[in-house]
Amino acid sequence: MTDRNLLAQTLSEIAVYMDLLGENPFKVRAHENVARIIEVFDGNLDDAVKTGSIAEVKGIGPSLREKIEEFVNTGKIAEHVNLKKKIPDGLLELLRVPGLGARKVRVIYDELKISSLGELEYACKENRLAKLPGFGEKTQFKVLKNLEFLKKHQNSFLYGDAILEAQLLTSFLKSVNGIDKIEVAGSLRRKKEIVRDLDILVACQNPSVVTKKFLKYPSLESITGSGETKTSIVLKNGMACDLRIVSKKEFPYALIYFTGSKDHNVALRGLAKNKGWLLNEYGLFEGDKIIPCSTEEEIYNKLGLIYIEPELRENYGEITASLQKELPQLVERKQIKGIFHCHTTESDGNNSLEEMVKAAQDIGFQYIGISDHSTSAVYANGLKKDRVLDQFQRIESLQKKFKIKIFKGVESDILSDGSLDYEDALLRKFDFVIGSIHSGTTLSEDLMTSRVLKALKNPCLKFLGHPTGRLLLAREAFAIDMQRVIEEAAKLGVVVELNANPHRLDMDWRHGRFLKSKGGRVSINPDAHSVAGLEDVDFGVGIARKAWLTVEDVVNTLPADKIMGALRRGR
Repeated sequence: MTDRNLLAQTLSEIAVYMDLLGENPFKVRAHENVARIIEVFDGNLDDAVKTGSIAEVKGIGPSLREKIEEFVNTGKIAEHVNLKKKIPDGLLELLRVPGLGARKVRVIYDELKISSLGELEYACKENRLAKLPGFGEKTQFKVLKNLEFLKKHQNSFLYGDAILEAQLLTSFLKSVNGIDKIEVAGSLRRKKEIVRDLDILVACQNPSVVTKKFLKYPSLESITGSGETKTSIVLKNGMACDLRIVSKKEFPYALIYFTGSKDHNVALRGLAKNKGWLLNEYGLFEGDKIIPCSTEEEIYNKLGLIYIEPELRENYGEITASLQKELPQLVERKQIKGIFHCHTTESDGNNSLEEMVKAAQDIGFQYIGISDHSTSAVYANGLKKDRVLDQFQRIESLQKKFKIKIFKGVESDILSDGSLDYEDALLRKFDFVIGSIHSGTTLSEDLMTSRVLKALKNPCLKFLGHPTGRLLLAREAFAIDMQRVIEEAAKLGVVVELNANPHRLDMDWRHGRFLKSKGGRVSINPDAHSVAGLEDVDFGVGIARKAWLTVEDVVNTLPADKIMGALRRGR
């Protein structure tokens, strides 16, 4: 079956290559648009090409249709290969710098002949970038800052990308006969929002067979080490991956050890030492005698602990809580009854109102909150008042067609003075209002905090959206005192969003325990801009679990008939 995501990526790269080479901007946009169409295409691409129904998909012209057919039939697009050959070596590396698009990169190359990150950094420090047309000192400063950001996060990957690769790899290995157990370990199992590598742990009787299979993985780029129990490779996306093979008897001890974190393991080894034992990846020993355990839970129990979920193993107090039998019952995906923060084609979404509603109902949600952008979000086709009222009517009409409850909402920009976009009279007509910051993100911490605190006081506000504005591996969080914000939100009854989009995962999990201590609540919202994005709620649940959150801490675990009452202010 054709990999839809790989096709979309290929079309996007063609658009980038065309832009770098100065081709017709209409052709560039056409490829970008079709890439987005393919990303959200919910049919079978192979069947669509075979039957010719791909021609009926709106937005795909004859030329792009031929390229889709070529990819489906051959697995590649010749133009993609040919264009890439025309790009000077190293130039694509410059596109990794946040804020540098193809046009700016082309100017940098044409004017300064720069084609590497090192050369770019040097040019900034020599003040040469500021003199280029369309740049200036502010742009140069941002580029230099973003280069530092890039170096800091080099060889890092989003959780959402890493988990997909891990699922593909483990599925590939499971076809080997004789594998007793296989698990993903490391920071990915702990659901860290950014991971640096993959750790795959296997229990089997014949390590050489598993290793041979591992080394035939289609996405393998290079082999960095190979032995009887450990093999290391680098994948084509640059991600390092270790395969570790143990016996079935060693598996639970190895799983704890290779899951980590390092600090959590040090604490466990300290507990074992206090009992006169030794704990390592091979077992729990009393002298030379192994203390038999068939599961991780048994190992924790032997150490006097109740089982600690992988998400909590960060040495953030979980050992003490376990000793005192005070670990929380973490929220689970099946407990999420509905979602808020969903965009449609009315603003910057890729699917229509009806398509989003139907998809949410098919997933099994009891309710969906539609929240397109407000007027000030011109870049996202924000809705003016007349379009808002028109959408209200269409929601009411759709409600008669679907069982799922559809709530009328908006993502209202928090303006520079802390007020919400739209007058209060209109805001009161919505079932819910999400307040988010999308502009003016360079304010000082004091000014940004004051801006958000003022917005929280507006009685129309139900949710504080993506509270720090971060984009993982692309943009740092803006300066804000989250403790003050959480305290005020908890006091006023405003729900803090845990934005589940894998590029955001914002609120940061490290703020979770403080939020709990103040009686604050979160809503795990997908910030979905497509039907596929609705599933991102799964990522948000993982972060909620890392944040020690329970069903009582997450408002959208409530059923449709209770959720609006729970969102009332001044609880």
